[in-house]
Amino acid sequence: MQKNMPALTAETVLDRLKSVKDLAPQAVSGIAIDAGKVVFAIEIDPADAKRMEPVRRAAEDAVKKIDGVASVSAVLTAERKAPPQMQSRQPLQKTSTRPVAPQVKHIIAVASGKGGVGKSTVAANLAHAFKAMGKTTGLLDADIYGASQPRMMGVRERPETNGEGLIIPPEKHGLKLMSMGFFVEETAPVIWRGPMVHAAVQQLLRDVAWGDLDVLVIDLPPGTGDAQLSLVQNVPLSGAVIVSTPQDVALSEATKGLLMFKKVNVPVLGIIENMSYHVCSSCGHREDIFSHGGARMTAEKMNVPFLGEIPLHADVRVASDAGATLKNAAIEETFKNIAARIWTTLPAEKTVPRPPQAA
Repeated sequence: MQKNMPALTAETVLDRLKSVKDLAPQAVSGIAIDAGKVVFAIEIDPADAKRMEPVRRAAEDAVKKIDGVASVSAVLTAERKAPPQMQSRQPLQKTSTRPVAPQVKHIIAVASGKGGVGKSTVAANLAHAFKAMGKTTGLLDADIYGASQPRMMGVRERPETNGEGLIIPPEKHGLKLMSMGFFVEETAPVIWRGPMVHAAVQQLLRDVAWGDLDVLVIDLPPGTGDAQLSLVQNVPLSGAVIVSTPQDVALSEATKGLLMFKKVNVPVLGIIENMSYHVCSSCGHREDIFSHGGARMTAEKMNVPFLGEIPLHADVRVASDAGATLKNAAIEETFKNIAARIWTTLPAEKTVPRPPQAA
């Protein structure tokens, strides 16, 4: 590290942005800096959204040239609102007055107590299954730390904004998709504190033109910390689905996730056992690599529905890596059956955020 490198400050960023053509300094707000990651907003008139997109890109490019900057994310906003306050541990103020996905009938969170259980793969295939049922469907990749849905869906281009300053979600395989992965480099590590995650996901919900959807599937970050708790508490979830492998260590964390949703009064729609078993493609021998049946037993113990078993199969991995839909009829049918079970348990009316239960 260079010993005499000047400190990276908001003033440094503002000074560099003065060189960007057509960018008024007073339009820049909410500059936040953390470990070399810079986030800021550019306030615009909604009618200028398309014209200002090149300015936004130029602003990012200018700030990237500052010594000590690891990554930059600039957003266009039609109202003055601050991005996540990265240097503060105080509760965030609301970053937008817009309602959360007002035209979405049901929002379903797909969660896991720990990473590595295939939660994102399950979320993507559940979205495909809802689409196959004839439901208008969206997929929100809220897994900020490991945004994998752009790759799984085969979409990498940065979304545009409409005349109202709302982000237009790309569509692929008949699904509307939004992910923070569209706004950061694919190989760049994302090291964000809980409040940053909360604010980023709130923007992806409030400031995206989701339109009329029957269901929006949210791929949540793994874990059960403050970030996840604040997210589920402030989003009008119809329910949550827990994903786990059969092994004891995963089930222990899955139980924590289930209890987190109960704490904020979000219905747990059920548990899915992923990587439930493996069948050899050559000889047909079945092997329970990660044990088997643990998720079913946990569901019975916690008095929540058991939604089904997803096998460990190369076809699932191949489709995810290629950004394609699954080409295995048996596993497709399993996901459709799970989606159908979930749909029949959803409430008739859209839900609203619920306060946490008293301790």
